[in-house]
Amino acid sequence: MVNVASSNHRKSTREIILETIKASRQAKVESLAEVANVSPVTVRHHLNSLQAEGLIESNSVRRKVGRPYYVYSLSEDGQELFPKRYVRLTSRLLEELKAVMPAEAIDQVFKGVVQNVVDDHKKNFEGLPIEQRLNFLIRLLEDEGFLARWEKTEDGYSLTEYNCPYYSIGQEHTEICTFDTELIIKVVQAPIKQHSCMLQGADCCQFTFADEAADS
Repeated sequence: MVNVASSNHRKSTREIILETIKASRQAKVESLAEVANVSPVTVRHHLNSLQAEGLIESNSVRRKVGRPYYVYSLSEDGQELFPKRYVRLTSRLLEELKAVMPAEAIDQVFKGVVQNVVDDHKKNFEGLPIEQRLNFLIRLLEDEGFLARWEKTEDGYSLTEYNCPYYSIGQEHTEICTFDTELIIKVVQAPIKQHSCMLQGADCCQFTFADEAADS
């Protein structure tokens, strides 16, 4: 068991449990209770909540004698709770690019990244009816870290993103918004209108486009 107790006095039991599992890769209830300085009953309560949220996973370990016991590890979503240094690095790289390149060139860089993604997947959506294209777009956005949904409206279609995986970077570099908007345009193959943006304080990013796209 990795010792992460040195700064535990500033953290909640939930945080201590998550950090201990992260550092140890997997942990038992008794070990977590010792590190967090709480009872095993309290640890189990937190583990049940974390498992319900999809942040941890459990595996049964059989012993030669006695009942099996459970060990807990972080799920993929749980791993995402911990800050990644690439956010800071990406921000610094963008700052450097913006210092030496004109805005138009930066815009082309982002569009080039989107075009590479589109080229990788074009054969999977090109020629599909619009609603099948939208279903593919949702999966593509999910692969990039977005939670998105589309719906049919009286005037056409609406697409809503409920999170932004680039939110932290976008606080300083709004150019990052080019990525999803360009990706939507390339797959939908029609002009879109953006009605809200999380970087501007909205609780979601919402886009609409007309029925005409269905004939494109």
